[in-house]
Amino acid sequence: MLGNIKIYTSDKYWAGIFFDLGAQLVDSANFADVVFDDIDVPKKIYVDDLIKIILNRAENTDIISDVFGDNVQLSNLQRRLIVLLYKNPDINMHDLKNAVGISPDITSHAVETAVYELRKKYGRNIIQNTNGKYKIGKL
Repeated sequence: MLGNIKIYTSDKYWAGIFFDLGAQLVDSANFADVVFDDIDVPKKIYVDDLIKIILNRAENTDIISDVFGDNVQLSNLQRRLIVLLYKNPDINMHDLKNAVGISPDITSHAVETAVYELRKKYGRNIIQNTNGKYKIGKL
């Protein structure tokens, strides 16, 4: 159900629930799609309602709107890159690949291609690279 979503929570009880729902649990809030500790969830909640909350939070529409000024259509990888770079300025490509679930040791150009496509569509300054560190730039 939540297989593509990386969730961080410090609560072992909730971590068990998210594990059972198929989410990927991460050790750092910086690399999570959803930081569950930041969400005010009622003590009694139905699983379907919990899933809706997590899915809505995972889309990070507030961050996308902040970067682009509006909610734009992006691929899942592009959306994850924008959110990661927004939350973690000055991240290197190795850590960026790792954060989106691509082993840095595997030859894959998926992240580089997503960066290229974003730059092509929104301008070279949307993602800046200074000395091997990536960050969100200006539109």
